[in-house]
Amino acid sequence: MPREWDAKAYDSLPLPHLGWGRRTLARLPLRGDERVLDAGCGTGRDTAGLLDRLPSGGVVALDGSARMLERLRERLAGRLDRVEVVRADLTRPPLPFDGDVDAVFSVAAFHWVEDHDALFRTLAARMRPGARLVSDCGGRGNIASVDAAIAEVRGTDPGDWEFAGVEDTRRRLADAGFTDVEVALRPDPARFEPGAQLEAFLATVILGASLDGMPEEEHEPFVKAVAGRLAEPVVDYVRLEISAVKAG
Repeated sequence: MPREWDAKAYDSLPLPHLGWGRRTLARLPLRGDERVLDAGCGTGRDTAGLLDRLPSGGVVALDGSARMLERLRERLAGRLDRVEVVRADLTRPPLPFDGDVDAVFSVAAFHWVEDHDALFRTLAARMRPGARLVSDCGGRGNIASVDAAIAEVRGTDPGDWEFAGVEDTRRRLADAGFTDVEVALRPDPARFEPGAQLEAFLATVILGASLDGMPEEEHEPFVKAVAGRLAEPVVDYVRLEISAVKAG
């Protein structure tokens, strides 16, 4: 299974993910009665917005982190009659829920998946013909300055993410059976307060996988060292935005 997250710490942060979620949801055309897969739903912030757009529909909320899904259940406690909560790996077919979906929605998740060919095939296998995939994730050039800082501190390439480009993503989607493919890169830097806010964000969102492999007493010095190597308290995000339709 994918790595676990500190869901409460994640939810306490001033996340740029909120803007990405609103932007991605605005790109998803819905009647309001569909069944939509929220792929990499996290703590359910975007799932809540998706439910607002689906007054007669429902959501399959899928994530690999048990802690994230626990927080989602708390957040959506009064609306779980329209939510199927599923813990699963997005690259291991078949995804463990019954029936196919009318759309797939995903925010800030796909770059955690190393094999995008497998990812798109797995999603396509659970989508009805004509179903639309709309997503946002880190793309080519994402957090380049943070990666450089990590490499300076660790002495090795971070290598934890798949920040795909436009043309390789177009090819992978076509190979998985998608048409009407639209892919774009959008620079979207996020600025934080220097010191505690920046360090908390780095530790929870970006450096978590690195910290998992370190003794606890090394966590704080490592985070401070990475933050100290950034020219300014900015995470240089580049978003890969996708829209595509499952072929009939």
